[in-house]
Formats: sequence, structure tokens, C-alpha cells
Amino acid sequence: MSVLNVRSFRGAHSLVAAKVKERMAVSKQAAQQFGVERFNLRKLNELEVRKQYQIKISNGFAALESLSDCEDIKRTWENIKENIKTSVKKNLGLYELKQHQPWFGEKCLHFF
Repeated sequence: MSVLNVRSFRGAHSLVAAKVKERMAVSKQAAQQFGVERFNLRKLNELEVRKQYQIKISNGFAALESLSDCEDIKRTWENIKENIKTSVKKNLGLYELKQHQPWFGEKCLHFF
């Protein structure tokens, strides 16, 4: 929140008026709640995992080539997209957010 302008008005009680600007942002946890899938792409740095992924993708595209060419472009794109998503999920998995420790834990409660 940013304060843009502040004014005080004289009188028996001091009245203060301010103009503020609010900025909204989406947190990473909120993005996870809406079903956004994030893939663990760091696993591609491992040579064995990268080779397995390349083989899966190649096999998937070979299967797509055998389909008839008369299909519409939207259906072809959906097949390609699904091929990539299933290969990534099987080989790389989903990226999981780190679970942070609560800053106010059981030890703090003993002091109250």
C-alpha cells in the first residue's frame, strides 16, 4: 500500500484524510490452489532422466505421426499437448512447494 496524499483538517478533533493506492498480487500458494501445474524441470539436469524423457517424447510423436493427416489442427495440437504433459508427469513429476515452518510454534505458546 502506498500513501499518495495526506491532509489534516483543524477543529476540535484532528481529522486526517489520506489517499492510498493498493496493489494486489497473487501468491504462489494461491496459484497452486487454482490448479496450475508446475513441473520439476530441474530433473532434466540429470543425464539418465533426460534420456528417458527424450525417448518417451520420441515414442509419443511417432505414435502421433501414424494417425491420419485429415484430422483438424485443434485435435492434432491437443494430442501433442497431452503427449508432452503425460511424458513430463511420468518422468519429471510435479514441482512441490516447500512447506515452511510456522514462526510461532509450540515452544512460543509455553511462554504465554
